[in-house]
Amino acid sequence: MTGAARRKLAAPTLAMLPRISDSLSFLYTEAVRIVQDDTGVCAQVESSQGTDRVYIPTAALACILLGPGTSITQPAMATIARHGTSLVCVGAGGVRSYAGIMPASLTTAWLEKQVRAWADDKSRLEVAVRMYEARFGSASAPAGASLAQLRGLEGQRVKALYRLLATKHGIKRFKRNYDPDAWDDQDPVNKALSGANSCMYGVVHAAVLALGCSPALGFVHSGTQMAFVYDVADIYKARITIPLAFSLHASADPEREARRRLREDFRAFKLMPQIVADIQALIDPSGERPSFADRNSDLVHLWDPQAGALPAGVNYGFETFDLPLE
Repeated sequence: MTGAARRKLAAPTLAMLPRISDSLSFLYTEAVRIVQDDTGVCAQVESSQGTDRVYIPTAALACILLGPGTSITQPAMATIARHGTSLVCVGAGGVRSYAGIMPASLTTAWLEKQVRAWADDKSRLEVAVRMYEARFGSASAPAGASLAQLRGLEGQRVKALYRLLATKHGIKRFKRNYDPDAWDDQDPVNKALSGANSCMYGVVHAAVLALGCSPALGFVHSGTQMAFVYDVADIYKARITIPLAFSLHASADPEREARRRLREDFRAFKLMPQIVADIQALIDPSGERPSFADRNSDLVHLWDPQAGALPAGVNYGFETFDLPLE
């Protein structure tokens, strides 16, 4: 097969790309060089035996977490963007999320829904209440509870969960602590919880970007470019990351084990399609969905408050207008 044929075979089409809800969760990379060759994107590691290569299934991934020591070439980033895969730059072990990159071809349909819900105080409050209610899971939130009451009840619920899991695993005392400056001094549960939460943030970030939403426009959280990511990720912590972290209280490498186990949980719980569906339901509980099936769009419209969406790339100079005389 010639090089041109291999490059053509590797080029994605919309029909080849999986929906974000069907994607795998995440891939964490550290101390590798990610490049594009004639057949795809691969991670390279230099060793005494030469260069080892591992090909990355970019079209089947929702998110690639770029950890310390990772470098990536522009052609590789372009391919990843065409596949609709999000890139998130993270700290060591997946802890801390610094930046995310989204493809430029994403439709703005869900972003517009998010902005409309966020910009009005009444609708923003309604979304925030739905988020707190989603955190309670099977235990329904009190009817008519204010946002402050829901916030307090959620805090009590998390503390009770900490006590329950500490008792279950024979941990005499536990206090949630996240201190990146004294990372090695923390207990295994806190390390596992911080690592698992960071990976959860990365995957939720990828889902938010894949829908074309803004990670900055939060309904409960605010003041950070990750506000909406924190909003959505908090829904799953009590069910996923907190029990996982406590189960690793005796692990010698809790951060790495948390990432591995979290990937397994994502597959077992089918969490990626759940995240996508939850984001859509939180922003727009009416159930109305955009008519197009794919999240990518090459169409550009012009906004008009009376006529609605008008096609772009059209010369409207033939239209006549009654202009006021000076």
